[in-house]
Parts: sequence; structure tokens; C-alpha cells
Amino acid sequence: MSDMDAAMVPPDGSGDQDSELTLDPRVQESIGRSLKAHYDDIVNAPVPDKFLVLLAQLEATERRAAGASTDERH
Repeated sequence: MSDMDAAMVPPDGSGDQDSELTLDPRVQESIGRSLKAHYDDIVNAPVPDKFLVLLAQLEATERRAAGASTDERH
């Protein structure tokens, strides 16, 4: 039996091979903590300067387009 097999348990606790298997709650918690830690790292990472420049260019383009559309209505 592999470690993965040991971490998989039938939801009803039976050994029936045809039942749907789920991860052991402790394994789920460990995976959840790891995923949260990785997500937090990504969310808190600084935005690269290249992206900031691109966002500024996009915002300027949108402002010009919005200004042009309001000028056309007058």
C-alpha cells in the first residue's frame, strides 16, 4: 500500500473498492495550509515595474478614448 493509498479513505469508512475515495482530513488540512501560504506569497508580492508601466499606458488610452467619446456627443 502506497502513502497515497493510505491517505485516501472511503467516506463511509468501509473498505468497499467501488465507493468514492476522499483524502484524509489531515491531508486536506495540510494541503489547504500549503495552498494558502503560496497564495499569500503571490498576493503580497510586488507588482513588476513592467506591469505598472503597461497598466498606466492602458489607463491613459482609456482616458483618451473616454474623452473622445464625450467630445463627439457635444
